[in-house]
Amino acid sequence: MKIILKERVAALGDPGDVVEVARGYARNYLLPQGKGMEATAGNIDSLRRQKSVIAARADRDRSRAQQNAERIGALTARLRQKAGEEDRLFGSVTSMDIAAWLSAHGIDIDRKRIMMEHSIKKLGEFTVPIKLYADVQAELKVVVEKEE
Repeated sequence: MKIILKERVAALGDPGDVVEVARGYARNYLLPQGKGMEATAGNIDSLRRQKSVIAARADRDRSRAQQNAERIGALTARLRQKAGEEDRLFGSVTSMDIAAWLSAHGIDIDRKRIMMEHSIKKLGEFTVPIKLYADVQAELKVVVEKEE
């Protein structure tokens, strides 16, 4: 049975792929779970029309992400935090703090896109990667200074 995948299915394919599967697998799993739809002539035509719309949206989103990446690359985030001995912070700088700083500077980024392995716990200069799109990444320079 031919199925058009609506979402990624491991070992089968990506959204929009037309795949051949066993009738029982399609009827008992893919169709009820909403992971696919039957590959009729009408559905294939609809998919063809949607692919151009999806591609145009993806191009627009990628170009926006590249513009944001250029803006972010030109910025330096200066954050003031209370610190104790040996320049250790009372608390830490997290992805939420960086997202708030970016938002205050006109760039709205979901904090989950800020790829920090660990929060920043000492004074200094750091480079924080931000994943803006599947293949677009920016690096923000973050300087943590002592608050007087």
